[in-house]
Amino acid sequence: IESPFITKRRIDELLPAFEGIRRRGIAVTVNTRCPDEHDGEYVRQASDGIQAMQELGVKVLYTVKHHRKLAVIDDVLWEGSLNILSQNDSCEIMRRIVSAKLSYQMIDFIGVSSYLR
Repeated sequence: IESPFITKRRIDELLPAFEGIRRRGIAVTVNTRCPDEHDGEYVRQASDGIQAMQELGVKVLYTVKHHRKLAVIDDVLWEGSLNILSQNDSCEIMRRIVSAKLSYQMIDFIGVSSYLR
């Protein structure tokens, strides 16, 4: 999952799903901005959200000035304008592409393939 922003409200909604996925032994990797790149309250929300995910065994990567919104789940690529880890009530969109080939191409293009092994 690539999402530049993390909010408490959204992470609280997603943590049970992450916990279930991790309990089944499935790896979860999140690429986001370092909390220090945020302003005000969002610094704490991002830090707390990252800590909660890491406690479940979610691998968290940081990319400077990150702004992509992507997810690859079971060879399905999701891309669009939705900040997956911060939005839960917006008019953003995500395109769903069912393609193992395109999913792996995107993982390689964004440079995180070495972290997923």
